[in-house]
Amino acid sequence: MNSQILNEKLELIQWLSTLEDTSIIKKLIQFRKEETKDWWNSISDEEKKSIEKGIAEADENDVKPHSEARKLYEKWL
Repeated sequence: MNSQILNEKLELIQWLSTLEDTSIIKKLIQFRKEETKDWWNSISDEEKKSIEKGIAEADENDVKPHSEARKLYEKWL
């Protein structure tokens, strides 16, 4: 892990451990709930169908090697 990110996390932990403003604490709790909630219900039906199709293809071993996918999509990578 990047040492800068690790230091920022530690600073946040220290700040949070001394925080007494309940409104900020509640906002942080709400943010965490939103961050960890299941995204499945927030995507479109088209996206769900695409994901389900991909899973079905993988279950049937109807997959292509990574090298073929890179060739197909390399202009966007």
